[in-house]
Parts: sequence; C-alpha cells; structure tokens
Amino acid sequence: MPDGRAALVERLRAAGCVYAEEEADLLAVEAGTAGELADLVDRRVAGQPLEHLLGWAEFCGRRIAVGPGVFVPRARTALLVDAAAAVTGPAAAVVELCCGSGAIAAVLGDRLAPRWLAVTDVDAEAVAYARRNLAGLAAEVFHGDLFAPLPPAWRGRLDLVVANAPYVPTDAVALMPPEARLYEAPVALDGGPDGLAVLRRVAEGAAGWLAPGGHLVVEVSEGQSAALCTAVTAVGLVPVVVRDDERDAVAVTARRPPPVAEPHRR
Repeated sequence: MPDGRAALVERLRAAGCVYAEEEADLLAVEAGTAGELADLVDRRVAGQPLEHLLGWAEFCGRRIAVGPGVFVPRARTALLVDAAAAVTGPAAAVVELCCGSGAIAAVLGDRLAPRWLAVTDVDAEAVAYARRNLAGLAAEVFHGDLFAPLPPAWRGRLDLVVANAPYVPTDAVALMPPEARLYEAPVALDGGPDGLAVLRRVAEGAAGWLAPGGHLVVEVSEGQSAALCTAVTAVGLVPVVVRDDERDAVAVTARRPPPVAEPHRR
C-alpha cells in the first residue's frame, strides 16, 4: 500500500466504512498492482459494495460469489437458515425462492443433504451467480417468478420453502444505504407499498406446493411480522415468529397442517 496501510485505512474511514481496517486488508489482497488497489479504493469510497469489488461475500462460513447488481447476502439472514434447518428433517425436498446468489440454498444444501434442491429467481443475473454457487450441490436452478418455473410434479410434495423475498416498502427504498439502493437490483429490495406484496404471494403459493407437515420459512422485519402472520394464517398455514436480537433479525416459520383424520366409525 502506498505510504503504508494507515493512509488507506483513514481514507476508507472518512468515507464511512465502519470496518476500514478489515476492508483495507481485503482490498489489498484482491488487488494485483498498486494501480488496481487505487482503483478499488476509489470505487469503494464512491459507495460500491465491498463484496461486489471482491467478487464474494461471506455467509454462514461460506464464500458466496456475487457481482454488480446482485443482492449481497446479509449476516442477519443466518437466522433464516437456522430456523429453516430447525424445522426440516433429513432428505427433504427444498426450494429457495427469490434466491439471488443462492446463498441460503448453498448453506442448507450442506446442512440438510436434501433429496431435491431447487432455487428460482426472476433476475437473470442473479440466476447466473446461483448456478456458480450451487454447482457442487446437484441443485436445479430456474429462471422465473416464484413457483412458476418449478416442475409441476413437485407440487404438494415440498418439505421446505425458504425465501428472503424483498420486504422493503417502496417508499423506504430511497432511504436505504447507497450500497443497496444504487448497486443491487431493485427487484431484490422493493416489496411493494407495505413491503409484503411478494411475501403474500409466496405464502399463497406455498400453501399448495408444501407437503402436509412441510414448512415455509421467510425473513421479515419486526414491524411487519404480525401482518405477515395474518396473511399466512389466511392461506391455511400455522405461523411462528422467530427472533434473534443479536443479529437484529426476524423470521417467520409457517407449517402446512396435516389433514385432520376423520373419526373411526363402527
């Protein structure tokens, strides 16, 4: 680093990088020459996400490939992964909707060893990254809207549907940090007027695609959890709110009840 590490750290800190020391070290490793390092630092100071500059994001102990325009997996989403693993048995049929880079499916694929693993997303760029991140897991990657591209044979047979769907209200997208609102795909952020437009559709579809006893697991904000539980209940699923204050994270798990057995008649 020119004139030592301190000047670079100070420049990053002045630009608002909270973890300036760590970022300086990561950028220095990524850069092959002093000129490349200067370019990376200029782009970081201008607001580009560190993960896009590095080409990867750390998520649940894995390096997930990401790039320009692709949603960067957040640390708080580890709660969604933990909640999903907690309600799912071995050899499950698992689908991740709104998969982005496929980070959630990549981690769950390792933890659950599913008998079938698939992901979907409407963003073609995200789908390309999901293919890279899931290459070693025999996962099927589909380009399309929510459940629409899935093979019809799996309808009513899924054990787990998981989604970090967009849940930021439309008017609040403009208030997000520039790293997100300027450099990630709007379709990965904007959840409609109250933030729940996509999640309501996810819940409605899950009611038909889940097997009896299967679970839907989604991420949401604390302020939206009650309204989402109401929507989930309305389609016949039984919701439970899971919170993690340390991660500042909220997830909702929702089970499709098994059919009620009719009483035996003599």
